[in-house]
Amino acid sequence: TATLRYASFRSRCCALHCSAQYSTVSNPNEKTFDKILIANRGEIACRVMKTCHKMGIRTVAVHSDVDASAVHVKMADEAVCVGPAPTSKSYLNMDAIMDAVRATGAQAVHPGYGFLSENKEFAKRLAAQGVEFIGPDTHAIQAMGDKIESKLIAKAAKVNTIPGYDGVVKTVEEAVKISQDIGYPVMIKASAGGGGKGMRIAWNDEETREGFRFSSQEAASSFGDDRLLIEKFIDNPRHIEIQVLADKHGNALWLNERECSIQRRNQKVVEEAPSTFLDPATRRAMGEQAVQLAKAVQYSSAGTVEFLVDSKKNFYFLEMNTRLQVEHPITECITGLDLVEQMIRVAKGYQLQYKQKDIPINGWAIESRVYAEDPYKSFGLPSIGRLSQYQEPLNLSNVRVDSGIQEGSDISIYYDPMISKLVTYGATRAEALARMEDALDNYVIRGVTHNIPLLREIITHPRFISGDISTNFLPEVYPEGFKGHRLEADQRRELLATAAALYITAQLRSHRLMGDLRVSSSPMDCNHWELCVELEEGRHNVEVTKSGNVYTVEVDGGRVEVNGQWNLASPLLPLSINGTPRMLQCLSRDASGKIVLQFLGTSFKVRVLSKLAAQLNSFMPEKVPEDTSSLLRSPMPGSVVAVSVKPGDTVAEGQEICVIEAMKMQNSLTAARPAKVKSVHCKPGETVGEGDLLVELE
Repeated sequence: TATLRYASFRSRCCALHCSAQYSTVSNPNEKTFDKILIANRGEIACRVMKTCHKMGIRTVAVHSDVDASAVHVKMADEAVCVGPAPTSKSYLNMDAIMDAVRATGAQAVHPGYGFLSENKEFAKRLAAQGVEFIGPDTHAIQAMGDKIESKLIAKAAKVNTIPGYDGVVKTVEEAVKISQDIGYPVMIKASAGGGGKGMRIAWNDEETREGFRFSSQEAASSFGDDRLLIEKFIDNPRHIEIQVLADKHGNALWLNERECSIQRRNQKVVEEAPSTFLDPATRRAMGEQAVQLAKAVQYSSAGTVEFLVDSKKNFYFLEMNTRLQVEHPITECITGLDLVEQMIRVAKGYQLQYKQKDIPINGWAIESRVYAEDPYKSFGLPSIGRLSQYQEPLNLSNVRVDSGIQEGSDISIYYDPMISKLVTYGATRAEALARMEDALDNYVIRGVTHNIPLLREIITHPRFISGDISTNFLPEVYPEGFKGHRLEADQRRELLATAAALYITAQLRSHRLMGDLRVSSSPMDCNHWELCVELEEGRHNVEVTKSGNVYTVEVDGGRVEVNGQWNLASPLLPLSINGTPRMLQCLSRDASGKIVLQFLGTSFKVRVLSKLAAQLNSFMPEKVPEDTSSLLRSPMPGSVVAVSVKPGDTVAEGQEICVIEAMKMQNSLTAARPAKVKSVHCKPGETVGEGDLLVELE
């Protein structure tokens, strides 16, 4: 167990998250539980523990062997190892978790989200042991966890539903016939699914066949249940959900909405509360239908009813998540309620403390999901690695970071690649957005590829700022895929000037030793320099003059003034560029003048050379890039699920070659051109890294 040795770490964590934006006090006279086991990991386990500590409840963490030194383990009062790294042998291992409950004497279990949070068998086993499941009862989990049954119940409760087939689709040919009857496009999805897994959109018969195969495989892998259903796909909708809270005495409330339309692969990326789209009448109608559904299944605890909303504000029931939602913090920000505390109170049998009229909308909150992902590959394919440097932007006001990692933590292939949920709050949406921009610029993450470039581009995009969004936002705004920030002429000059100033600063520092000038004088001992800065394909001649901490740079016919403290040891580089405050990050620099700067969220590679070095550089031979058209490499770390070809096979353009699974999502890799297979370098079940050679074509 892990008790005393982690006490100081826990108090530090709680201090770091004091700006939680929800109630940080609880009623000491209201007795709930003495000890709660959290059957989860990462940020949600840490989030639940913070509320437990506030309420004076002791906590038990469960962990896999690779998570032995994870933050949630250190935060808990006790910790129990429940198995090896794969989730099926640890966090989904009901026997081991039940043993941990018995061994620690936990009176209740909070399941977080994912894993066993919507598993009725787990809730039943806890009930049989006299242990409280902090969530709804098994009837509600079963009714709402099955998308087919939930749709029938929603219809009966007079909740608007999407046209579709009310039954399980058993075969590929049946799926094609049903899709034709409903009319394309259709959504094929796992009956027991969630989190975007086991979901495919089909626009024709061929895509239905392919979607049926992938969805059933993903559903079986993620949920142990390969049943599928098909319904009409509403093109260009918004995804808006209603947070509900109900007790065991028949009381239920709706806690306003969350706008979750910014998605990739049916997984949310940026959420906000409230929505810019809803008027009070639509909000009330959606809230009341959500409560009707909750009451229809005698729901108790926190839950979320998800709706698709079309351009005319017609809304349709999508599904109900019978657990705490990933994006619950934005609801806490605008209502002031601690949803975890409310769940614990309800589980103990207390009535809700509030009436519907007591639920406010105070201000605006935005959440960005920060992932260890490469946003330049399909808007985010998983990245793995160790966080060599990590610094959350908690120095800014009205910023909340829900995370379960720290400097030195590993992001592995076994679990979700989420680093944190970055939440900003403001009196207005503009204020919350401005704070999010600052927070993303101040967030230091090194050692893994992350999606901050994409997040920053989303929240500063004119369409997002105006509220003109749908679930198709990313493919519409970036039809060729995400390419990073596109520099305007003045921004390019700012970047070039900053790179030149940083280069001179580093050169000047290297010419000093213990505060004294080296004996040998050099051309650096002056205030005027002529340099050449390479950016992307262009070369730019710059002239730099220095006065104190201010550099004046002449570049591309313009003048840029860069002012700052120039602390080269700090990961953050706060500057004033032509009077505008900017926060840059120097990700790397070397003796050859190569510098990588994070500017406006995106990483840019520049090379700064003296005028002479630039002239001599033109004589250097250029490296010829490798011809990769005949090589199929893995775009991400993961495991090989299937290999569809063998040496000697002929493949057509777009034909599937193999399937890679990463973080429980399956990705089909196809041939870029017609070719003959020369060699196959992988087989099903193997683990591969990013860039590993899978198949070679002739």
